[in-house]
Amino acid sequence: MQLDLESLSEATSGAIGSLVATTVLYPLDTCKTKYQAEVQAKQNRKYRRISDVLWEAISTRQVLSLYQGLGTKNVQSFVSSFIYFYGYSCFKKLYLKKTGNKTIGTAANLLVATAAGVSTIVITQPLDTASSRMQTSEFGKSKGFWKTLSEGTWSEAFDGLAISILLTTNPSIQYTAFDQLKQRILKGKLSEKTGTKSSPEALSAFSAFVLGAVSKCAATCLTYPAIRCKVMIQAADSDDDKRTPAERKAQRTISGAFHTIWRREGLLGFFNGLQAQILKTVLSSAVLLMVKEKITKSTWILMLMLARFLSVNSPKLKTA
Repeated sequence: MQLDLESLSEATSGAIGSLVATTVLYPLDTCKTKYQAEVQAKQNRKYRRISDVLWEAISTRQVLSLYQGLGTKNVQSFVSSFIYFYGYSCFKKLYLKKTGNKTIGTAANLLVATAAGVSTIVITQPLDTASSRMQTSEFGKSKGFWKTLSEGTWSEAFDGLAISILLTTNPSIQYTAFDQLKQRILKGKLSEKTGTKSSPEALSAFSAFVLGAVSKCAATCLTYPAIRCKVMIQAADSDDDKRTPAERKAQRTISGAFHTIWRREGLLGFFNGLQAQILKTVLSSAVLLMVKEKITKSTWILMLMLARFLSVNSPKLKTA
């Protein structure tokens, strides 16, 4: 029972951390996404910098539109984080049980994180697609979740699935780097109470924030060209879009998105908006991991209380 409760505790704390980070940083996420979705030569761009998106919202009195799609994004963030952390914890424990090792190496950690990421993407892709379309809609013209998805076919709800699976390397790199750094910091700091109940080891809020920022920054820089293409594939069509239906359909593919960026913006276009992406994702990931680390022990205790309340067998707790 320990495996299930600890995995559930990890998933719950991770999902809550993701929900907090998404809500706090959502206006920045909207500005970042709309900025990335525009693909034009520099002289023809509507948004020359990310601050132009914010200024448009202010000048058109559509500041609240910076929160368009927040509900869908929160559901997507909570569900995907819960599934990811639950899967990651289960796969990791299964690996340690099968191999008999006490710790997991970098290569195995990457494999476990990727497996958890793929499982998450397949389940939550329609939510991700809907939230991206709602964010990139013109200010004041965003539609609800069901209306956004119903305008296209069922297969279009999975736009960007292939590149999203490819991008599982991003959280895989991030959480592997975080977990490896965390293990080094916590090494030698095991509980001194032998034979007593103990909750999972946790970092301090500051350490979790710093490690989360560093690990996410590395992952973002390595995978950014694919991130930019994913935003383009999932972006909503604007009212003044002059592309033909064939051109729009072509841009919904990985090769089409890459070709469009290369033709209109050149090589540097694949990194256009990288600073905004790093700012948003590093802050978001750092907040997520900081919150997760600080509530893990509380969540663990709540899970134990719930288990006892439901009259299940008390789990064997970790001992030092």
